[in-house]
Amino acid sequence: MADKPLTERMALLEDAAKKMTVPEKTLLNVLKLLVIVPVFALILQVTNNWFSLAWAALIFLLYPIFVKPIQYSLSAKYLKDNNK
Repeated sequence: MADKPLTERMALLEDAAKKMTVPEKTLLNVLKLLVIVPVFALILQVTNNWFSLAWAALIFLLYPIFVKPIQYSLSAKYLKDNNK
């Protein structure tokens, strides 16, 4: 996959993600929720502590770093079908 252009690699990754089974998609969505829910909890605490807004922004900005590797590892087994 390293010899392919970036746009083609991204398309292959998206196609592989679409082939994930329902339990895999459910697991991924639950993990996404586990990352996103604390952001909203921190936003609710802004009335008591303004610094919690900075933590919420940091978690929100780091969201792709947490989620994308998990998504790619779950859909990696479907990449072999696309490389033929």
